[in-house]
Parts: sequence; C-alpha cells; structure tokens
Amino acid sequence: MQLLTSLLVPTYPDPPGPKVASNAVAVANQLDATLDAAVINVDIPDVSNALSSLLLDLPEKIREANAASRKRGKALLETVAAEAARCKVTLTSQELKAQPAFIGETAATEGRYFDLCMVGWTRNIESIRATAEEVVFSSGRPTLILPDDEDVGVLDHVVIAWDGSRVAARAVADARPFLERASTISIITVTDEKVLPREDIGDRLANGLAARGLRAKAEQIHAGDNEIGAALEDHAIRINGSLLVMGGWGHSRLRDFVLGGATEGILSDLRLPVLMSH
Repeated sequence: MQLLTSLLVPTYPDPPGPKVASNAVAVANQLDATLDAAVINVDIPDVSNALSSLLLDLPEKIREANAASRKRGKALLETVAAEAARCKVTLTSQELKAQPAFIGETAATEGRYFDLCMVGWTRNIESIRATAEEVVFSSGRPTLILPDDEDVGVLDHVVIAWDGSRVAARAVADARPFLERASTISIITVTDEKVLPREDIGDRLANGLAARGLRAKAEQIHAGDNEIGAALEDHAIRINGSLLVMGGWGHSRLRDFVLGGATEGILSDLRLPVLMSH
C-alpha cells in the first residue's frame, strides 16, 4: 500500500524557508510515497466601518494581507510542483484558508487524512512554530519537522530517542517506513534524566527490531548539565544521524502548549529532521 504524505505550509504572516518544498519532495521520493501540498492562506474577516476606514484604513490593510498570503501560497505550490515533476513524485495540491488564530488547527485537521505530515521549521518565527506544534499534537499523525536552512539528504541513519514511554513506542511504530529503508539504526537512551523502566530498555528494543529483520545498535548517554533535547540532538549529529525519531510530549490548554523537556529542547534549536509522534 502506497504511503500518502502531506506538506502543510502556513503562508501568514511568513511562510517557512525556501527549502521546505525540495525537502518534502525528497522525503516523499525516498518513501516511494505520494505528496499532497496544502498551503494554508489567511482569511482575515472584513472589519469595515466608518472609523476604521477613515483613521486606520483597516479594510485595505486586510485585503493586502489576504492577497499577499495567497500570492505566497501560489508561489510555493508552483515550486513544489516543479520539484515533484523533476523527481517524478505524484503530487496533488490545495489551497486552504483560515482566520489567523485557526491556521494551525486547519493544518492539523487536514493532516489527519494522510499517513505522514511534514512541516517546515523556521527559528524565531512564532506562527510557523505554532503550526508545527499544532500538527504534532492534534493531527493524530506522525509529523516530520524539516529544518529550513539545509537539504535533508538521504535519511538512511535513523536515530531513535528511547525511554520506554508510550509516546516513544508510538514514534518507533510510526517510523517503520524510515526504519525499513535505513542502512543504520541507532537507539539512544539518556540515563540521567529520569527514572527508566529498567536498565536494558535499549537492548530490548534492538532485539524487537531484530525480530522484524531490522538491525539496530543500542547505546546509553548522559545529558549531564545539558538539556535533554540538546543532548539527544548533539549525539545524533555526532554519530552522523540523518533523522531523529522521538515521542512528542505535551498538551494544549486554551491553545497554549506546555511541552516536555526533550520536545521543547529539540524544537528550540532544530538542526536535523525530526519525526515526532504524539
């Protein structure tokens, strides 16, 4: 059964970096998957009244914001289409719209119809971060978060962040398409961050993967004085990992995300693609 992947891109107030299109197509190509590119354009309601028209010219500003968002969306879809044609990836595309407060929710809702969601990541742009977090925690689908400033390359060394938790187990299951195509699988357990179920959890996971025909090596690391997210990412990069797989821990209350330590650390300084499941 062919995998269905989705690239979800907000276009307001700023879109992710220019590499999100080529990276998403490259991932779909590696997975022999189809790709649906969905841009979420802003739809700011008209607030026309005499005062806003005379003093602030709000109606015109709203029209300009909506038009600029649509223009960015069309340009991005054209870029994805050109890249998909070059790589011979089957592509569908769509333009969605949402009010500013509901862009992330619209992206997450759309992502539920696919096997894998992909989102771009740009540091210090809150709207992009909020959309990515909403997709991770509300879509019900694994989400691949793509850095915006470099090519993802071949995702052939998969690094699993493993603590034996429910969300980590969900992430490993969701990562199966990547694991089956990987040349190297590393299982990393941080031993000094919290109490673990038992000492050999990494070896147990490696044995389980071996029973499924996947060879993996387990190792333990210490976070020391570093944040756990930074320790995981640093180690993954040190061993030339090309994809980090981890569970996303957090919840939403009144649309404000409260993230677990590893999740927050990874999202604050994303330096390689991360497959996150919740």
